[in-house]
Amino acid sequence: MRLVLVLGLLAAPIAAQAEFAQVTERARFVSLVEGRDLTRFGIRLEVTPGGQIQGRAFGRDVTGAWRWAQGYFCRDLYWGSMELGANCQAVRQRGDTLRFISDQGTGRYADLYLR
Repeated sequence: MRLVLVLGLLAAPIAAQAEFAQVTERARFVSLVEGRDLTRFGIRLEVTPGGQIQGRAFGRDVTGAWRWAQGYFCRDLYWGSMELGANCQAVRQRGDTLRFISDQGTGRYADLYLR
């Protein structure tokens, strides 16, 4: 639920995942996000190759760190002063859309656009 709050997205059916290709390697993930922002209405984030997350979401700063572990994007995140904690997420890609699925691909998801 915290991911949904931060990203300002609603839960959506998991069945739509079939259209997306799984990103399983760190190098592939970095090649997708390097030099680009992850955006959605009210959200603009930068995920750096060096493991930092920074940006803004709904008028608050977003900061954090990430690492790649066993095929998952694992992040620790703050939305303003609110600690959202750690979560390892599956990442899927379709064109310029990245889908982050919480709880190692078993939870809610958020689609963000590469700009």
